[in-house]
Amino acid sequence: MRSDEGEAIGREWRLSWRVIGVTLAILWATELVDQLAFHGALDAYGVHPREPSGLVGVLTHPFLHGSFEHLLSNSVGLVGLGWLVVARGLRRWIAVTLAGVLLGGLGMWTFGQADSVHIGASGVVFAYFGYLLFAGLFERSFGAIFLSIVVGLLYGGMIFGVLPGQLGISWEGHLFGFLGGALMAWLLAGRRGR
Repeated sequence: MRSDEGEAIGREWRLSWRVIGVTLAILWATELVDQLAFHGALDAYGVHPREPSGLVGVLTHPFLHGSFEHLLSNSVGLVGLGWLVVARGLRRWIAVTLAGVLLGGLGMWTFGQADSVHIGASGVVFAYFGYLLFAGLFERSFGAIFLSIVVGLLYGGMIFGVLPGQLGISWEGHLFGFLGGALMAWLLAGRRGR
């Protein structure tokens, strides 16, 4: 029995890292193609607030980054926070990721500054942060509460990213991604691993 449990944990561990690895590979390959073949022109397919054609960016914005530095910054959050989410269950990771993409994108489209283009996966990173921060509150299990506290201590400074202030930073995407993650924590409470 112990051998089977160990093998199952090993499979879940490998799956978690594969999911994060494939996600990063897609993002980095997209940025390589954009920079080398299109010289950054794909960034035009980001979110254009309140423009009907800009709704396409709601789905494409997480794949587009202004530079490799921008992508590297988001990659750190995707690895650290994304892995913690996928380790709690692949379906949870998919739900939280989609909430970050869709709610973050729609928040930018609705409330973003006119004549701007919003790109980057930071809304998804903030969705992971919001989910992990609120999972303990809604699940009320020792493990979830402990994880929420650890995430709060390690990543708590991220909360300031949901506030306006930094020029060129899409706080709207951060805020609505964060809220999407918190919403998923509430909706998924009690469904660990599903």
